[in-house]
Amino acid sequence: MKRKQRGEINRLNLCLPAKSVNEGVARAAVAIFCAQHDPSATELADIKCAVSEAVTNCIVHAYPHGEGEIYITVVLYADKTVRVVIKDHGCGISDVARAREPLYTTDAVGERSGMGFTVMENFMDRLVVRSRVGKGTVVAMTKRIGACAAKE
Repeated sequence: MKRKQRGEINRLNLCLPAKSVNEGVARAAVAIFCAQHDPSATELADIKCAVSEAVTNCIVHAYPHGEGEIYITVVLYADKTVRVVIKDHGCGISDVARAREPLYTTDAVGERSGMGFTVMENFMDRLVVRSRVGKGTVVAMTKRIGACAAKE
């Protein structure tokens, strides 16, 4: 069990098989957990979309043969910040900077748009991606709930 971080008020740890049917489970679980911070409908939709992209990346790219697990940690902080970490032990990304470029895809068939990281980055306040080939990838995203309302 991880040591509680400064300002942390609650934590969710979830492990799911890397199956496409679990993308919706991940979205729903994270959204329900984040509801404790009373996000707006837009903020909740942003978080759900970013989670969907990250989990889909694990399913499609990290585990192309369908074997593996996706680890999701959601941490709620007293300042109404949400941190979502999605981790896999899949094939990893050889060039993270290139993979984060809009429209970049390794999909030779043309079914993928190459916009996953761009979507995550636009819907969350911060996105950090770490990866090692053969070891897996960690995507850490943060969003401050009520940040837009506070600016108005």
